[in-house]
Amino acid sequence: MARYTGPVCRLCRREGTKLYLKGDRCYSDKCAVDRRSYAPGQHGHNTRRKVSEYGLQLREKQKTRRIYGVLENQFRLYFAKADRQKGITGENLLRLLERRLDNVIFRLGFAASRTEARQLVRHGHYTINGKKVDIPSYLVKVGEAIAVKEESKSSPKFKEIAEIVEHKTAPAWLEKDASAMQGRVVALPSRGDVDLPVQEHLIVELYSR
Repeated sequence: MARYTGPVCRLCRREGTKLYLKGDRCYSDKCAVDRRSYAPGQHGHNTRRKVSEYGLQLREKQKTRRIYGVLENQFRLYFAKADRQKGITGENLLRLLERRLDNVIFRLGFAASRTEARQLVRHGHYTINGKKVDIPSYLVKVGEAIAVKEESKSSPKFKEIAEIVEHKTAPAWLEKDASAMQGRVVALPSRGDVDLPVQEHLIVELYSR
């Protein structure tokens, strides 16, 4: 399946907001959105163009998909699953996306970004309940423990992560032991735990057309 491999800062500029795709760089003065707050391309400066209701819904879907690094077909499957569950469809969707293993690792602070977390998961650096899992889309369940493999902790990359992980706060639905480089899902994420500029009702409206 195709995956975007171009400059990720273009995606943030296209959506007009920070998607936090490059880790700590997004919090620095090097952030492309702060330096060039207009969309990429020769028509990026044209802000007079009126956006339709459909356009707003589409942009919200694209923004959410890019934040979590999910392909179009994957996103449709997540929405279909969320729609079948009890409760509010939009919140169910965000809850499913938050439970992805790559996102959980990012939220715990064991990777600088979701993109880096996805790559490290594929390389087999993490375990769930003591067993190696190399599938970024794995949906972590309540009670499951996520940890960095013992043999991976001595690598330069994880030594670098270990130095900064203590300063990163995990959301309330996750429990973290920074010194042991492990964490646990203690509850399902609520809407209040998702601190992202996402209006999920627009996504629901888009797929309800």
